[in-house]
Amino acid sequence: MKKDWNTVEVLRHARHDWLNKLQLIKGNIALNKMDRAKEIIDEIVVEAQNEAKLSNLKMPELASLLLTYNWENHSFQLEYEVINEHELSPGNDRIISSWTRSFFSCLNASIEAFRENHLSVTIQPGKKGVRFFFDFSGIITNKQQLEYFLEANEHAVSLKIQEFSEQELALDVFVPLG
Repeated sequence: MKKDWNTVEVLRHARHDWLNKLQLIKGNIALNKMDRAKEIIDEIVVEAQNEAKLSNLKMPELASLLLTYNWENHSFQLEYEVINEHELSPGNDRIISSWTRSFFSCLNASIEAFRENHLSVTIQPGKKGVRFFFDFSGIITNKQQLEYFLEANEHAVSLKIQEFSEQELALDVFVPLG
């Protein structure tokens, strides 16, 4: 499912996130937990650097999907990291965004809601294309549905399953320049 965020909604969510982070820092300072306050600041810096790297990939559809995903109600929490900053062809954006959106939807429908479900996405752009590592940990309740999705793979991606159990799914997805 894709939501088109308008400017006011984006700013409202971003402001809400920043206020939460500032309150965490302020609360830890008030409790004289300076080390924890510094850790939170360091986490914010890393998160902002990843947001900048993601935005600089020239893949606006994918960036929008990943930047806003946690703003909606889903059965898993998403985090992402961009390994390096190699500029990509915009043609890759539609392919990987479509596949990722479909994968997120299938994963969301295949796991137990209200549990500690977590998906980490590592993005590694290169000269020949872009490699994505999807690493899920949580409770998979419908393994068959995920297997069907991964086997069907109707998108132009190269997919390797590295790990697949009731608690973990690790994928290596490559999209060549095109």
